[in-house]
Amino acid sequence: MNGLPRPPIAAPLWLLAELTYRCPLHCAFCYNPLDYAKNRDELSTEQWFDVMRQARKLGSAQLGFSGGEPLLRDDLELLIGEGRRLGFYTNLITSGIGLTEPRLARMKALGLDHVQLSFQDSTREMNDFLSSTKTFDLKLRVARLIKQYDYPMVLNVVLHRHNLDHVGAIIDMALEMGVEYLELANTQYYGWGLANRAQLMPTREQVVRAEAVVNAYRARIGNKVRILFVLPDYFEERPKACMNGWGSVFLGIAPDGTALPCHAARSLPGIAFPNKRDHSVRDIWYASGAFNRYRGDAWMQSPCAACPEKDIDHGGCRCQAYALTGDGANADPVCAKSPHHAEVKRVVMHAREQRDAQAQPILFRTDANSIRAGG
Repeated sequence: MNGLPRPPIAAPLWLLAELTYRCPLHCAFCYNPLDYAKNRDELSTEQWFDVMRQARKLGSAQLGFSGGEPLLRDDLELLIGEGRRLGFYTNLITSGIGLTEPRLARMKALGLDHVQLSFQDSTREMNDFLSSTKTFDLKLRVARLIKQYDYPMVLNVVLHRHNLDHVGAIIDMALEMGVEYLELANTQYYGWGLANRAQLMPTREQVVRAEAVVNAYRARIGNKVRILFVLPDYFEERPKACMNGWGSVFLGIAPDGTALPCHAARSLPGIAFPNKRDHSVRDIWYASGAFNRYRGDAWMQSPCAACPEKDIDHGGCRCQAYALTGDGANADPVCAKSPHHAEVKRVVMHAREQRDAQAQPILFRTDANSIRAGG
């Protein structure tokens, strides 16, 4: 770094506890690893307690419980209670399947701060098709339950080719539910999403129409529902600051204890990600080769190394760079300055050509498909 002292490493403010890869849904855009079924060795309750205590001591302030489906863990309430005792702001990220009134009442009493509920679409037919389950009516009941217990609720809907044209109806559903925040999260192409990219990638025309619909609703409803709509990376000219920079604020712990600097980092080959079972959280965050691999800017190649925006976008997404170029150290190809930007344009153009063509079947997230993917 030109002989200058390296800036100090900040604490991991956001701890994501991915409690399990098990899930009752079979979503085709899931970011969990394709071979998740090989991983059944989940951390115990006490091991999760230890992760939380160590991370809190380092300075972590926000704690998310995710998966898979975290409600499949019988000890979820114990973990919520410990998180609250330690002083975390706690967030449950859930499909809602398994959230009964007794469980929610218990979580409320234990101090759970926030619930994020996912839907797949605004209609029963599309919601149930996209998750390959019959869960729409159950999700509606859970949404009412969350409001009954006076929780601030984020409604999350992952967008893609099959539901992007329904964005107006999705916003209407959120308004009817009394949702405070609506996260319209365009598919990120990792894990199952990458495996289904050809089936999920929208056309540019769809994206433009959806953005216009969102902006019209924002103008009409104001802050009644705060709508977060982020354009899909593949349709941008500059990369996003993925995770606000590798090893900057986010620490993810996978079900087996593997520590990750982003949700999809396991997709990067040649990196030995440390495990909580073998290393302290402090050593993982500050000293591990994995977390220092793409931290800062010393790793950057051209054109990122000389780019005046490198402190803003941090070079973009490493997992996306690998998926599109085969090298995680390359500039994120969504950037127009990247020598690989043409690959992004090719993928988008292919989506348009495939719009009316007969596409291959969607690969739904199931144990059987995962076992085949794992070899």
